[in-house]
Amino acid sequence: MGEENHIEKAEENHTGNANGEVVSESGEKYYSLEEIKLHNTSKDAWLIIHDKVYDITSFMEEHPGGEEVLLEQAGADATESFEDVGHSTDAREMLEQYLIGELHMDDRRKESKKDVFITTSGGEGSAWTTWLIPTLAAAVVGLMYRYYTL
Repeated sequence: MGEENHIEKAEENHTGNANGEVVSESGEKYYSLEEIKLHNTSKDAWLIIHDKVYDITSFMEEHPGGEEVLLEQAGADATESFEDVGHSTDAREMLEQYLIGELHMDDRRKESKKDVFITTSGGEGSAWTTWLIPTLAAAVVGLMYRYYTL
């Protein structure tokens, strides 16, 4: 079934092989999630970061956080872990040299709409309350201070 799935994907997207690798007309290589999952050892490690596939095998020993950190994520999507650590611009640029392709379109996660914020109050109505309420609270505290200290 796995090899059949790879071949079907390859037929749908231009040219490909039984390893789950698909090459588009523009020369981009696409890898299935099933293929990437096979590369999860210290001698053969691939990562997915922002839907791009990286072969980080040669970088394992050089990683400042240690080989174990990368090995935990090998063969899977490491986007969240990569972003949580807060990698520098240099680290992001260094990542490009390990780029081998992209995650196949069928395996990409759908973007969630959790970053959409909905406001229910009117735009102008809340502007004056941001300064009026603190001003009134300060006036009340000032009057109470005068009343109780005199």
